[in-house]
Amino acid sequence: MRKFTPFRIICITLLWVYLCYLLIKGYGEINLRVFFIIIASGIIVFVPIYKRNRK
Repeated sequence: MRKFTPFRIICITLLWVYLCYLLIKGYGEINLRVFFIIIASGIIVFVPIYKRNRK
């Protein structure tokens, strides 16, 4: 896979923020389950990007 450009990282981040917004809006409140889902999805999305750009 090609290297992530700043534009791709911004697009992925904006998409992740929008999906988190929809998740919070759907549940109506932030509880422990929603908080865990947001943290876990952030780790799944951003750790591979960080590892690839660190090299």
